[in-house]
Amino acid sequence: MPHSPGAARSPAERPARAPLRVGIILAEHFTLSAFAVFIDHLRLAADEGDRSRPVNVNWSIMSSRRDSIPASCGVLIEPTSDLLAPELLDYVVVVGGILHAGPQIDDATLRYLRDVATTRVPLVGICTGSFILCRAGLMKGRRSCVSWYHYQDFVEAFPDHEVVADRLFLTDGPRVTCAGGAGTAALATHLIERHLGASVAQKASQVLLFDRPRAGSEAQPHPPLSESVSEPRVRRALLLMEQNLTRPIAVAAVAQELGVSVRQLERLCMEHVGMGPASLYRQLRMRYANWLIENTDRSVTEIAIEAGFADCAHFSRQFKDTYGLSPSTRRQQPARASGDAARVRVFDPVS
Repeated sequence: MPHSPGAARSPAERPARAPLRVGIILAEHFTLSAFAVFIDHLRLAADEGDRSRPVNVNWSIMSSRRDSIPASCGVLIEPTSDLLAPELLDYVVVVGGILHAGPQIDDATLRYLRDVATTRVPLVGICTGSFILCRAGLMKGRRSCVSWYHYQDFVEAFPDHEVVADRLFLTDGPRVTCAGGAGTAALATHLIERHLGASVAQKASQVLLFDRPRAGSEAQPHPPLSESVSEPRVRRALLLMEQNLTRPIAVAAVAQELGVSVRQLERLCMEHVGMGPASLYRQLRMRYANWLIENTDRSVTEIAIEAGFADCAHFSRQFKDTYGLSPSTRRQQPARASGDAARVRVFDPVS
């Protein structure tokens, strides 16, 4: 397929080559937040202050057609160029979105991605962009990074592919996959630092009010346990508990919110989760505390308070009962690194 860089310019009119050149493909019903976070990092890194000129970074919204591209929220984005020749780019980035709303890319774009894969230009999948790369046959023998939210979708769609859901983004040779969300900022910062330096990358993060650059290997926020429970009232109870970890509410209040008695809630939790609501609530708080220990520098006292314990000594005893070691000792252990770490539960739902 011929590649066109859009409106042709004479050599004298063409700007000098920017240090970082990115072509972006938006899937049908793409995730707007992932795209916006990524492109705004590039914009802020491209010029001095907030002038937003593509001086040090060039970016193009590429499409095989001139039609507007709908985001999952309904916002329409206009493409700015045709599918550019790979030699004009340093990266080709695919931003995915809704998985089950029809084809995400057309045949011309699929052929283009396969053409790019034969060059040295890395292909980047953001959000469910990793699914698009896998469907194109471009991730064979390579690991993909996805959000915990789409982990099961990926396993079912690509049982022969290796997937991780415990980190923000992952580079495997000329393929980069990113879980999306806040992980998109970490990826953009990484690319900017690689091509333009740490100070430029830091500037973009600071202007956008991100507190610090995050490495791709950093953990994703833990997924809600309600995702693994099918019974609707138990799911709602779990969500209520997870939304009130710092200031725990009484089990009676949970039952009242669900319109059941405490005895009914006890029976439902035992039947579908294997433990009573009070024990379940305590396990959720322990799980959250463990995540804070593994992924933050907060003191044990601060974590105890964040997990809803007024007494640090009581928290430490409960933590040791749950995990077999103290919070301080747990912090000295290596973080979990298995591909399905994000799916680990402190309880197993009863089948």
